Amino acid sequence: MTQQYVATRPDEVATPAVFRTMSGLDFVRALADGLIGMAPIAGLMNFRLHLVEEGRVVFRGAPGFEHLNPVGGVHGGWYGTILDSALGCAVATTLPKGRGYTTLEYKVNITRALAIGTEVDCEARISHAGRTTGVAEGWIRGVADGRLYATGSTTCLIMGG
Repeated sequence: MTQQYVATRPDEVATPAVFRTMSGLDFVRALADGLIGMAPIAGLMNFRLHLVEEGRVVFRGAPGFEHLNPVGGVHGGWYGTILDSALGCAVATTLPKGRGYTTLEYKVNITRALAIGTEVDCEARISHAGRTTGVAEGWIRGVADGRLYATGSTTCLIMGG
């Protein structure tokens, strides 16, 4: 995986006030370009932004040993974290300057187990970009094999403006 700037101190993470100074698309592009530090969780979970378009993002990552549950499988939280990140960013790309969002709910369906080191793309696309809510759906697929490992969806509350 290529290196991406991940924030390591609280002052490197953009605040909601910074987020609202630009459109959501510009903000997410700045994250992908390393102009703003990715959230520290991205480094902990070993994923990064790979592609950004209006209404669509792709995160790329791979679970490691540190992401295993007590019985040796990749913890469901790894799937959930990459999906929540991608789904939220897809919603964010549709927001005008001055608007923010927060996750109201998200759902994950794990369709098959991931092995340590399996590189995946987590793609999320906007389904609905409204005044008060945003809805997105996403998929985790193997980069090498194209297999579906999980699906997810979110509803986000749109704030501000």
